[in-house]
Amino acid sequence: MKRAYELMVIIDSDVTAADVDSVVTRVAGLVENEGATIASTDNWGRREFAYEINHKTEGTYVVWQIVTETAGLPVVERQLRIADDIVRHKLFRLPEREAIRRGLLAGATAE
Repeated sequence: MKRAYELMVIIDSDVTAADVDSVVTRVAGLVENEGATIASTDNWGRREFAYEINHKTEGTYVVWQIVTETAGLPVVERQLRIADDIVRHKLFRLPEREAIRRGLLAGATAE
């Protein structure tokens, strides 16, 4: 059964603009190595945090929409948890109705 997820990653502000692309590519590779398909990647750019995190006040936000049969992408979550250049990450499963509305689950119908 296919599932749709959204993954948000905040990249450390110490990472240079040129290296942000390599971090994005690395994370995308982790997702694809776990058998998932990336439907879209949205780089929100550098933004200021609402509160200080690890003595940092800003970071680069990137959001992926992912379709996979793997529940929860455990390998990706583990790798993001230990990555030094990732300040925070959040992976959540999209409700089926929302995934269909976004066109992520082709062939499915909203009930």
